[in-house]
Amino acid sequence: MPSHQDQNAAVLDQFTRQAESYAALVGQSAGRAGPGDPVALSGVSPEDEVLDVACGAGSMTLDFARAARRVTGIDLTSAMLAQARALQAERGVDNVAWVQGDVLPLPFADAAFDVVVTRASFHHMADPAAVLGEMRRAARPGGRIVVSDLTPAADKGPALDRLEILRDPSHVHALPADDLRILGRAAGLQELHVAPYAAELPLEAVLATSFPGPAALDEVRALVAADADEGADRLGMAARRGDGGLYITYPMTTLVWRKPQG
Repeated sequence: MPSHQDQNAAVLDQFTRQAESYAALVGQSAGRAGPGDPVALSGVSPEDEVLDVACGAGSMTLDFARAARRVTGIDLTSAMLAQARALQAERGVDNVAWVQGDVLPLPFADAAFDVVVTRASFHHMADPAAVLGEMRRAARPGGRIVVSDLTPAADKGPALDRLEILRDPSHVHALPADDLRILGRAAGLQELHVAPYAAELPLEAVLATSFPGPAALDEVRALVAADADEGADRLGMAARRGDGGLYITYPMTTLVWRKPQG
């Protein structure tokens, strides 16, 4: 497992280079509610202060801004925050602030937010338990903590991790949903919702956000094609051919917890 600082360096390298293409990819689903929608599941209200941890290009941050009093998005990568600010201007949203900073520790006071959320970030974290602890610290007593992330089946996890590390060197490890639930219990949080969902994407759109070493993307294509053609689903990504290309499905789960009062 990489150190936190080494992992930060990998994230900065990858997400600085992929900021524009990643923003375009996540923008395709902006504002679309679904079974794992963190905004709906969080129970956010118009009086709430929300923190979006590792907010990336800001799509979810701005979705929360439609329902909350104020939202703060924090991310390590300035290029991602530039995309977030551009999207904010495009949507004409004024109740959002952006902070460039680290997640360990989060640069916010204890109990500063009613809702603390993160999406598609834990598989990039060297120590997701510590990050969840920081999210808990930043939440007010009775507040909600939401984690939405890639959650492979336990028996598919090693193969999925290998593929994702090959595609994106900033990937560390995708936790199965049960392992995420264990993190919540260990943090002393009350579980409110466990909502699995699936995110199907064209492989080439995903690869457009990827900057690994030479020939790695061709290897990813070959592995996904073999899985699709053989129907084995060794990768746990339901690889298939359709509309002239390859598609992969990321198994995802949104978990919502409440921080205890007192």
